Amino acid sequence: MGEGLGIDALLPRDVEVGRLHAEHYESLVRLAGLLLGRRDVAEEVVQDAFASAYERWDRIREPSRRVSYLRSAALNGARKRLRRRHLARRLSPVAGTDPVTPEDSALLSERQRSVLAELRRLPVRQQQCLILRFYEDLSETEISEWLGISRGSVKTHTHRGLRALESRLEGER
Repeated sequence: MGEGLGIDALLPRDVEVGRLHAEHYESLVRLAGLLLGRRDVAEEVVQDAFASAYERWDRIREPSRRVSYLRSAALNGARKRLRRRHLARRLSPVAGTDPVTPEDSALLSERQRSVLAELRRLPVRQQQCLILRFYEDLSETEISEWLGISRGSVKTHTHRGLRALESRLEGER
């Protein structure tokens, strides 16, 4: 009678969310981290995405759409954080810089740091399109669905972002 709840007492949603977490958490954190520049903030955003998916589980009717929902929720959370950060910087007399963890620094070569620094200087929509296209390897159609913009806008933002990166990084060759 006094036995604790075992794994059999878990709801199917608990098991499935746990599986999705194990399979996709790190890649979602890397994706949000590319946009945000800080792993700790990216982890918070991704945890919020999982909490949101858990709460809305029954409304995500197609099981195949659950990973898409998580990715969209993480991107939306990252965009929200970026907007807040941008507003705080505009209102702050001295704009601060985000610290990079020693772990992050050790993993990036000088060239990678340079590319990421220039990527972060691009407008947010260009950053998102480039990251989703070249890091997540998504199609223009998938990017347009996740960002809620037209396919033509995805092409434009991607093209402009690439041109800006090329010109900024040209002097480093």
